[in-house]
Amino acid sequence: MTGDPLRDDETGLLNEAYFRAALPNRVATARRVLRPISVVLVLLDDQTAARQVAFGLLDTLRESDSACRLDDGRIALVLEDTPENGAVWTMERMRRLLADQGSSVIVWAGVASYPAHALEAADLLRLAEQALVDATQWDQSRIEVALPE
Repeated sequence: MTGDPLRDDETGLLNEAYFRAALPNRVATARRVLRPISVVLVLLDDQTAARQVAFGLLDTLRESDSACRLDDGRIALVLEDTPENGAVWTMERMRRLLADQGSSVIVWAGVASYPAHALEAADLLRLAEQALVDATQWDQSRIEVALPE
């Protein structure tokens, strides 16, 4: 148990409260500095692998990125200065890391990016959620990118 009110006790990732508070601010900053930002929602077919995935993400992500565990068990990433292709590559690195460790966990991900897909945080989140739903239609690990509005 971390005892940190901003962290998920099981994985050590930031929690949903942090994600919900930070996302609008991160999008506003991206708009102000004219840089892309990506939101990635991740679902695992085996929640017992959440800790392993969290460690892999922390090894894969940059310090400026945020990895959060949502209350429903999904993982949300906020990737600073990252367009959609960078977000896809980040998830592909994560998938390969798990495969190299011999993990058979299926990882589905939905990606939405500012400004390519939407201009507001709520819209980015909604589009990432839809892309995640599309990814889960496959019986294997899959990364889906949102369609622009």
